[in-house]
Amino acid sequence: MTRLLYGVTLFLAVLSSFVLLPLSAAQASKCIAFVERQPTAVPASFTSVQAGGAVEVTYIGHSTFRLRSPAGVVIATDYAGDAGPGPLPTVVTMNHAHETHFTLFPDPGIRHVLRGWNPQGGPAVHNLTLADLLIRNVSTDIRSWGGSVEPHGNSIFVFEVADLCIGHLGHLHHKLTPEHLALIGRLDVVFAPVDGSMTLDLPSMIQVLKDLRASLVIPMHYFGSGSLNAFLAGMAEEFDIRVARDPTIRVSLRSLPKQPTVLVLGGGG
Repeated sequence: MTRLLYGVTLFLAVLSSFVLLPLSAAQASKCIAFVERQPTAVPASFTSVQAGGAVEVTYIGHSTFRLRSPAGVVIATDYAGDAGPGPLPTVVTMNHAHETHFTLFPDPGIRHVLRGWNPQGGPAVHNLTLADLLIRNVSTDIRSWGGSVEPHGNSIFVFEVADLCIGHLGHLHHKLTPEHLALIGRLDVVFAPVDGSMTLDLPSMIQVLKDLRASLVIPMHYFGSGSLNAFLAGMAEEFDIRVARDPTIRVSLRSLPKQPTVLVLGGGG
């Protein structure tokens, strides 16, 4: 009965989300369209994927990941001026909860700078199609230093590429509503902040990740091993836990783990 009620609630939220979204975004997003469809996955290692359609993911540090699409588009998340080694990104995303998640002076050579907040007020709205990927966002609120709430101060960015739905939770400060979940849609890979204090508390973050039902969770935004280990312990009952010494993986729809998995990149250092 609980699963039925959840399904009905989510279905209604999906319908309402199409009213909130620009029509072009609702039509273009495969992740929203298949929100209730679980991806077909086969077990595979997290080593280099030789088949076409793999996305390269590198954890740069803090909450910055460097993504490279099969067509060669480079993205840096929560860009604060450092996108790691390699060519300048084509696209950067930013959030402004703290200065380590954005810069007021991005490199002028970056073609697309997507801010997770709207400097003019209201939610930021992004729906960028570029080469082989679609980038869109779902707005959430943040806490200010004084304890008040800043509406729409954070964005969850969703990257749809190579038949994958990849989500970056940004500086998430609260649980997600059914409406948020409907707007996000299916996620295969999710980058999650797990510090447990400056973002969302760990029990709430763990519940968010269970609600999102992604095949692969990659933790970020942790300060030392304490919060990371506490997060891993809380996820271990329902998720496999793996640690990769290398900060880079290549992931495709076929390489997603059969069992939901938390993968720590770079050894957790």
